[in-house]
Amino acid sequence: MTDNANQVEGAAGGAGAIVVAEEKVAKEDSIPENMKKGKLLGMKHISGLLSIFTFVLSLPILASVMWLLYMRDYDCEVLLRLPRLQTGIGIALIFVFLVSNATLILIRTRLPMVGVMLVMVPLLLMLTMGLAFVGAFKMESRRMPASPMWLKAKVQNNNKWNGIKSCIYDSETCEEMAITSMQLSPYAFSLRKLTPIESGCCQPPPFCGMEALNTTFWVKKDHARSRNHPFDTDCDTWSNNRNILCYDCQSCREGFLSTIQSKWRKLGLFMVIMAVLLIVSHLSVFLTTVWEKLES
Repeated sequence: MTDNANQVEGAAGGAGAIVVAEEKVAKEDSIPENMKKGKLLGMKHISGLLSIFTFVLSLPILASVMWLLYMRDYDCEVLLRLPRLQTGIGIALIFVFLVSNATLILIRTRLPMVGVMLVMVPLLLMLTMGLAFVGAFKMESRRMPASPMWLKAKVQNNNKWNGIKSCIYDSETCEEMAITSMQLSPYAFSLRKLTPIESGCCQPPPFCGMEALNTTFWVKKDHARSRNHPFDTDCDTWSNNRNILCYDCQSCREGFLSTIQSKWRKLGLFMVIMAVLLIVSHLSVFLTTVWEKLES
């Protein structure tokens, strides 16, 4: 009887040990599984946040479209057919916005590779155009409308300039400057901040050394003139006649060129920054999505 009892107790003890061992193994197996699930949830969370960030990042593109419409037909750019280009760029930016957000769905679902390839094409085109607008390609940008070299070639063309200077005259830029500055003394007028067009077209260049009797009449002083300046002929071109002023001066061309180049350079810089940020953001979403799929 004692032996039987001992055998029963031994069997019960062995069974209990097996159960404890199995529970221990189950616990050890569940720890990596829980860690894996936690890691997967973390990747999904990061990927979701990156997708939201990418969407928010694309919103300024819509604001830039409104800015393009606002600057349309401004500063006689219509003579260079730039409003058509602005409209085309506006439509292209809307397309980039739609593609950028539509491809997020592809990247986050079953076709991440297709999604990232589709979005990279318009973003790389946007980056290339932006670099052209800021003058990154130098000689190669001569054929690119609105690039610095293209704009300079158009403004230096005498046939184009005849229309541009007539447009500047008709805009009454110099007339408005004269009216608003009429009560100012010559010294006070010299402290006033003028636009590039006002300083280039509505008054003689500073290197001519002319004396201002008032804001609309200047007296030439040959002894004060700098004859080593590249725009030296502007001093002879200047006239106190309000219909002539310095509209035929090289400084007037430079003032107009500086104005439109500044606008398109700002647009180009915006396009470059947005393209780079969206490329990095989409690649980040793509990598986290692929990692998430590998871990699942």
